[in-house]
Amino acid sequence: MNNVVIAVALIIGASWAWGSIGMMQRNYGLQKELDAKTRQEKLAELETQALTYEQKYYQSSEFKEISARKYLGLVSPGEKVLILPPNTAAAKSVTAATPKTTAKKQQPPSNIEQWTNFLFGGNHKGLRN
Repeated sequence: MNNVVIAVALIIGASWAWGSIGMMQRNYGLQKELDAKTRQEKLAELETQALTYEQKYYQSSEFKEISARKYLGLVSPGEKVLILPPNTAAAKSVTAATPKTTAKKQQPPSNIEQWTNFLFGGNHKGLRN
C-alpha cells in the first residue's frame, strides 16, 4: 500500500511539474509576442515623429528658399554670381571637384545571362581582377 501511495504522489508531482513547465513556456511565448508588439509600436511612433518633422521642414521658409535656389535658379537680394573664365586655376579646380555624369550606366545582365555565367563559369575573369 505504501508503494501505491508513493507512486500516486509521484504521478501527481510529475503532472504538476509538467503543467508548470507548459505554463512557463506559454508565458514566455506570450512575453516575446508582447515585446515584439511593443517594439513595433515604438517604431511606428518614431516614424510618425520623423514624418511630422519632415512635414514641418517642407512647410518652412528655409525649404522654400532652398528649393527656389535649386530648381528655379533664384538668388537672394544682394547676391552676385561670379563666373570665372574656363582656363583659370580656380575654374579648373571647381570642375575637377565636380564628378562627371557622362559615364554610361551599365545595365545588369539578363536573368538568362546570369544563369549561364553561373552554370558555365563566365564570371571567373571578374574574380581575378
